[in-house]
Amino acid sequence: MIAISRPRALLLTLAASLLLGGCSGYRPAPEGFSAATIQPYQLDAGDRLRITVFEQASLTGTYSIDQAGYVAFPLIGSVPARGRSVQELEGAIAAKLREGYLRDPDVTVEVDQYRAFFIMGEVGAAGQYSYVPGMTVQNAIAIAGGFTSRANQNDADVTRKINGEVITGRVPISDPIVAGDTIYVRERLF
Repeated sequence: MIAISRPRALLLTLAASLLLGGCSGYRPAPEGFSAATIQPYQLDAGDRLRITVFEQASLTGTYSIDQAGYVAFPLIGSVPARGRSVQELEGAIAAKLREGYLRDPDVTVEVDQYRAFFIMGEVGAAGQYSYVPGMTVQNAIAIAGGFTSRANQNDADVTRKINGEVITGRVPISDPIVAGDTIYVRERLF
């Protein structure tokens, strides 16, 4: 049996607890986290929409969803958009236009510009970038200038709003992202 002095034993215990404490931050992606990437796109603040009302040039145009989650639309005022799909918003606008403005409005909504995603940590240029449908974590890292020399290049932490709840999970860099995600590239240990 090897004898270890008391101070050395305390130092080893402290080092082991620090190493294990660092591991306690591991958060695998919760169930349903990846399912958000295949669901119909949910509108939110920062999205810019192209709304067309057939044969109504004065109503057709580009509109942004404000921070409160509403689209300010002529004649009918503010329409809630946050958390809705484009089809749900089309129905909501058409229903309000039927209330005394147009007999049978034909409304289409398209996302003209998606809200940004954010990337932090061990990348060349952390910040806010334009989202493009179909992006992966790896695409986002490339847009942000690639990995730094200290980056963990296997996975990243992604924070995403799902059903109004903000959830963070660790995902491989090949996983898709959605508009509004915040990506954090960690530093590798060695």
